[in-house]
Amino acid sequence: MANATTIASGLPPLPTYETRPMPDLLPFISDFWLSLILPHVAYWVISMFFHVIDVYDLFPKYRLHTPEEIAQRNLASRYEVARDVIVEQIIQIATSAVLSLTEPRQMTGMEDYDVAVWATRIRLAQGALPSILGVVGLNAAAISKNIAASHPLLAGALAGGHYPFLTAALDGVAGTPVPAFATWEIVVAKAIYWFIIPFVQLWLAACFLDVWQYFWHRAMHLNKWMYTNWHARHHRLYVPYAYGALYNHPVEGFVLDTLGAALGYKITFLSPRMGMAFFTCSMMKTVDDHCGYALPFDPLQHITSNNAAYHDIHHQSWGIKTNFSQPFFTIWDRWMGTQWEGDVKAKYARAREAAAAKQAQEIKDAAAGNGTAKAE
Repeated sequence: MANATTIASGLPPLPTYETRPMPDLLPFISDFWLSLILPHVAYWVISMFFHVIDVYDLFPKYRLHTPEEIAQRNLASRYEVARDVIVEQIIQIATSAVLSLTEPRQMTGMEDYDVAVWATRIRLAQGALPSILGVVGLNAAAISKNIAASHPLLAGALAGGHYPFLTAALDGVAGTPVPAFATWEIVVAKAIYWFIIPFVQLWLAACFLDVWQYFWHRAMHLNKWMYTNWHARHHRLYVPYAYGALYNHPVEGFVLDTLGAALGYKITFLSPRMGMAFFTCSMMKTVDDHCGYALPFDPLQHITSNNAAYHDIHHQSWGIKTNFSQPFFTIWDRWMGTQWEGDVKAKYARAREAAAAKQAQEIKDAAAGNGTAKAE
């Protein structure tokens, strides 16, 4: 496909382009399969990192809970957790496959054209500068004339995007010159196209996922049937750990996580590559929020105030009606009055002491039992 027409008279022409399928991101795996497995590879890599820290107790001062609490307070075995997580991931992979198969293949080759379209919009927008400056009493035409020799680009902008001195040969072929874009226009257009628009899309997708998860999550606590039949399973982990992040009832997992992320991807028109990044980052954040550590060097815990310490409060019996927000921001808890207020140190200390005492009693009872057995 080609296009070398101008959007309006006197504007630089738009470059020609030919589209072609975008090559795979990695040479040894197609983007289709990469999009299916990458979020889950990230899930288990990060989970195993925290699992090693947990098993070898490498950073005890940053633990939110003691090993005794994990052993005494959780109502699900690690096998049950891993099993249900794998079921959840199978559902997510199947959903991702459907999403990928309903998307047209991502194409490339039109990027320079799209950047030029944004540069054209920037050029057209400059036409409003004289009127805007006139509102505050400035004569844009006079200012432009005075600085034309020393600052020609600024003069051109103040003149409403008039750059008669900027020309180029059409498609690099010698002949009649045509208008050209200023370097700054191309730089700004590239920033808009390559950074600002993708950032806004990803931010909107994250915001949508937060809204979706907050209200569904809260509903699963307020509705007794949904809590008993769906959400209660996740709360069998009073002491969350990394790979328990997706320990859910399959229905809850699909509604809360899988469907929410899929809709966020669709309504914000993310490209397949951006969707891959969105799903992977969401997965990483979810794992990190359940890791059980407040690590000062963990970047994911400092992006927003919604982190492992924040979400851990929700897993405690005394905080279960608060801190519903996940996985990115805390704004809905603040707006809806469901954010935990107050110090939690004493509550955590009592839980640690109770778990330690219970485990000590179990060891004592076991030793007494063994002694009786030997005497017999």
